[in-house]
Amino acid sequence: MAESTRTLDWNGANGDHWVAYEDKYNAAMLRYGERLFAGADVQPDDRVLDVGCGCGQTTRVAAALAAGGSALGVDLSAAMLAQARARAAEEGLANVSFEQADAQVHDFADGAYDVAISRFGVMFFADPVAAFANVRRALRPAGRLAFVCWRAPEESEYSGVPRAALAPYAALPPPGGSATEPGPNSLADPEHVREVLGSAGFTDVQLEAENEAMDLGAGVEEALAFVLDRPHVHAALAETDAATRAKATEDLREALTPYATPEGVLLRAPAWLVTAHAPA
Repeated sequence: MAESTRTLDWNGANGDHWVAYEDKYNAAMLRYGERLFAGADVQPDDRVLDVGCGCGQTTRVAAALAAGGSALGVDLSAAMLAQARARAAEEGLANVSFEQADAQVHDFADGAYDVAISRFGVMFFADPVAAFANVRRALRPAGRLAFVCWRAPEESEYSGVPRAALAPYAALPPPGGSATEPGPNSLADPEHVREVLGSAGFTDVQLEAENEAMDLGAGVEEALAFVLDRPHVHAALAETDAATRAKATEDLREALTPYATPEGVLLRAPAWLVTAHAPA
């Protein structure tokens, strides 16, 4: 995907959607945020780089953990970064900053960071080896890398359950991403992850299979509204008539109902926790 296309995408419907549903996504990904920071091991004096930071929740957590250091979040979306800055100001964080930048090509200062993190923000690079090499260059010797990325979509209830319910009614785009194409699932293959990071100069590459659930809402109706308003779902259903949309909505409601628990509507979303080091 060309860089201009990626930038336009995240500065359009996708970026606006993530801003509107910021709290929902943060709640949905809560467990993966916890896994990410367990792997990153952010220390009080660390300088943290958050790649694909979105609305900045993980950057703000990093800044709080690195109270004597700093955290920089970078992302392509101007709208999401504006939200991130506003949230940081509300929380009174003085050691956090945000920059609109593509981590694949941005001119980071050499060795400026102790640790680089990402919560599902590193699967969209047009050239992942070049992107991770650029991130590695930004890390000090023996600096740490930790990120979470999705495993194969066929393993995922979060991806598969809504898709199966809606498939008879709307032409949803494929999940997207492979070892040769950027997208949510481009780092699903563990051998490909090891190859990319090794080629980018990282050492000690470790992958840990995680099977946390995504919380789509406090109840079925909230989860239903969340799924229906996702840009690719909304766009696909907009091409259908009202009767078809009503049938699709009802089938999706029925598909989500078995996943309702007292803790929320929980769908398993397998991912990798990946850690590595820059050379010493």
